[in-house]
Amino acid sequence: NPRQPVFALDHDVQNRTEKNLAKYATIEAFAGDNKVDFYPAGRGIGHQVMVEEGYAFPGTLTVASDSHSNMYGGIGALGTPIVRTDAAAIWATGQTWWQVPPVVKVELKNKLAPGVTGKDVIITLCSVFNKDEVLNTAIEFTGEGVKSLGIEDRLAIANMTTEWGALAGVFPIDEVTREYYQKRVNVLERTRFTNKNIKAVPAGQEFIHPRVNKQRILDVFQNQVAPDEGAFYSKHLTLDLSTVSPYISGPNSVKVAQSVEGLKDVKINKAYLVSCVNSRASDLRQAAAVVRGKKIAEGVQFYVAAASSEVQTEVEETGDWQALMEAGATPLPAGCGPCVGLGTGLLEDGEIGISATNRNFKGRMGSPKALAYLASPAVVAASAISGKIESPASIELGSVPVPVTSITTLGSASRSGGDEASEETIPNFPPQLIGELLFCPADNLNTDGIYPGKYTYQDDIGPETMRKVVMENYDTNFAGMVRPNDILIGGFNFGTGSSREQAATALLSAGIKLLIAGSFSETFKRNSINNGLLLMESPELVRDLAGERGTTKLTDRTGWKATVSLASGKVTVSREGQGDKVYRMGGLGKSIQELWVAGGLEGWVKERISQK
Repeated sequence: NPRQPVFALDHDVQNRTEKNLAKYATIEAFAGDNKVDFYPAGRGIGHQVMVEEGYAFPGTLTVASDSHSNMYGGIGALGTPIVRTDAAAIWATGQTWWQVPPVVKVELKNKLAPGVTGKDVIITLCSVFNKDEVLNTAIEFTGEGVKSLGIEDRLAIANMTTEWGALAGVFPIDEVTREYYQKRVNVLERTRFTNKNIKAVPAGQEFIHPRVNKQRILDVFQNQVAPDEGAFYSKHLTLDLSTVSPYISGPNSVKVAQSVEGLKDVKINKAYLVSCVNSRASDLRQAAAVVRGKKIAEGVQFYVAAASSEVQTEVEETGDWQALMEAGATPLPAGCGPCVGLGTGLLEDGEIGISATNRNFKGRMGSPKALAYLASPAVVAASAISGKIESPASIELGSVPVPVTSITTLGSASRSGGDEASEETIPNFPPQLIGELLFCPADNLNTDGIYPGKYTYQDDIGPETMRKVVMENYDTNFAGMVRPNDILIGGFNFGTGSSREQAATALLSAGIKLLIAGSFSETFKRNSINNGLLLMESPELVRDLAGERGTTKLTDRTGWKATVSLASGKVTVSREGQGDKVYRMGGLGKSIQELWVAGGLEGWVKERISQK
């Protein structure tokens, strides 16, 4: 269905090389040939365009091949990431697969103090509930505090539920949503003339936008989606918004955070107001209010990019863009840029940066030897003026409150006991693997650590080069230590972060066939299954390794040998001088076996197409 996909170029938009422009031209031509809506480099970040143009809409399921698809939950859509192979499979077949996750209720109470933002809310949630409480769940935001949050704050919160570990973060469809879309009808009436995807209307005929129109808004509210009475939630978390203050996360971790007021005399080299989480009009206005009439501190570079061309036009008309430029900010094109380690202004060795982006993993925004902090647009702007991390003077909270939260675990799905799982495998699928355990003990080992972003958009990198750079941002010694047939053991929440498939394929290139961890990011799990990297979970094995081998080595050749029965999930581990120990894990069923034998999802889809 050519009306289902949307193409938006947003990541490597500063790259004006002939090779990259040719790639973009090929994508545009493919879109034109197949009548797919296309938005060129410079129109904006894909997630922002999806919301502005109504492709993501309240009450719909909307996916994108980027991990921050959760953002669509801010307007009451179910937004969740797929990966690039999934996207191609959907184009070809109209189908995809999911494991339905547990649902967590997050209740927001009271309202935010003036100057405190949605970004502060989600940084607080990520840091307070930082023990995988919402890992691989779908979050439903509820409570009286939701009503006080505008759409742009909701979009920021939903966006970073990805960093919190969730697969989706959905806000209710309410009067705030209705008001937003009633305004969007008028905005899209004006902008339709510059959108090549909108057909011209004959003179005298009323224009009705194909996605954002009065009738569709009315239909949403007449058939409003709401939780069933007595709906079951696996957990119930609460946050008192009145106890949230300007928060900052880092360095180099989203889950370590504190009040900005508690961070003293941290000098910065670079500041960033870019990305899909915090470069909308309200964000740029907040930053402009801080810097108006002032100058960026000597020795500090402040980079600014609007989330979209529409956003930039809006803040240019109000004078806020000019205020940022007059203060000394460096403009970047509407797109992702430094947030994904591409283009101008990356962090260099020894530098410290503060950013209104959504990720500060080591090496993501430049050098692995740099430090990156995350904060709200106002805090980033104030820090750029001061030359050190601080809140704007306009935020007066008195004594800094401690966030008031609670958590109730209501239950979880349990696997039924019974007989041992079947050892049966389909033809050409190996019944077992044997290898030495190679232990990488870090929890929350992210995809930037596994496969650096600077390589992600280099299309000519083959398996041999991938093998040499795998784990480069985590442990530069890894590539020289890994051997064929090693069984890699990771910590908890392995593969968090970006949706890049290369995190899985780079491990395959290094000879890893099986990866066992305490738990996985669901998006990484999806990438691995789609590309034929076999995964199993065993918190017990990971804890045993950490207890006996320690966690000081980034990569540890343990000497432990394992025999893994893939279908049954029985793993027998042998240690020199000790008896064998058997671990029980979830076996790999027929569906995963079929994908592996086909060489991954791409091969599986090609087989199905050829059968037709």
